[in-house]
Amino acid sequence: MPSNTELILCTCPDRDTSEKIAKRLVEGRLAACVNILPALTSVYTWQDRLETAEEHLLLIKTTRDCYPVIEQAIRELHPYELPEIIALPIEQGLPGYLNWIDACVSIN
Repeated sequence: MPSNTELILCTCPDRDTSEKIAKRLVEGRLAACVNILPALTSVYTWQDRLETAEEHLLLIKTTRDCYPVIEQAIRELHPYELPEIIALPIEQGLPGYLNWIDACVSIN
């Protein structure tokens, strides 16, 4: 049976933004856990210019049902005009861990 869990990826410009978003999501029970991976380099095109930026990556463990509220929260807290918010379904995983994610999140 497919899982209802998702992994959402979001890059942030700095540690403060990353922590602010992570804490809001976990405290609001929208995510079971958010990992912050520091010091990655992103190379991308923005407004017809090649850009390079040092960013932090959020790995947000949640459920599919929470995605719309998470997207809204990130858009409110994120300084980018167009933040990266990508959701990937978790097809398989340790059943106990996936159950823990489900138990930790809820939409009020």
